[in-house]
Amino acid sequence: MGAQKYPQASTTAWYQEKYPGTGMEPDRIVLHTTESTALPGYQGGAIAPNLTAVPDLRKKRLTWYQHFDFGTSSRALADTPGGVRTNRQGAAQVELVGTCDPVTHDKWRAAGHGYVFWPEAPEWALEGLAAFLRWAHGEHGIPLSGPEKWPPYPESYGNGGGQRLGAEEWESFRGICGHMHVPENDHGDPGALAIGRLLELAGE
Repeated sequence: MGAQKYPQASTTAWYQEKYPGTGMEPDRIVLHTTESTALPGYQGGAIAPNLTAVPDLRKKRLTWYQHFDFGTSSRALADTPGGVRTNRQGAAQVELVGTCDPVTHDKWRAAGHGYVFWPEAPEWALEGLAAFLRWAHGEHGIPLSGPEKWPPYPESYGNGGGQRLGAEEWESFRGICGHMHVPENDHGDPGALAIGRLLELAGE
């Protein structure tokens, strides 16, 4: 098992003592968007991912916070009793602070808020996320590949874009996916992320 803490991440919002989780060897990364402009409180850790990336718009970089070890199950996915495993199925989870919703994007832009609209993420934000994926690939062998379909929100909600994996597909999946790909979940984040460019940067 590779390194458990991303070197760039702060542990000032650490929840593992409160929610110990299940040990696992991660073989996939699930990307989410927080639909917020700041680091969420995650109900005191009850619905936290492994890590959160907060865009620093002034410095043009991502500020990272780690909430659980990379090889410990986190809590950001719906996980129905008796169904497939989601949080515990080797899924290291990353929340990207910002939005994937074009309606929210228009609202926040009109209000003058500072944020990242992840379907149109600036190159520096993609580079920061790619550096993390490169680390995860090097430490844990997570493939720098993923599903072909990354439909925009709200089409991605439920399975509107035909993107959500079936139970057997999820069981065998390895690589980088979004919340919108995970079975037993209906959320549509992170929408039309520039996955091709992201994976290109991660492979450099």
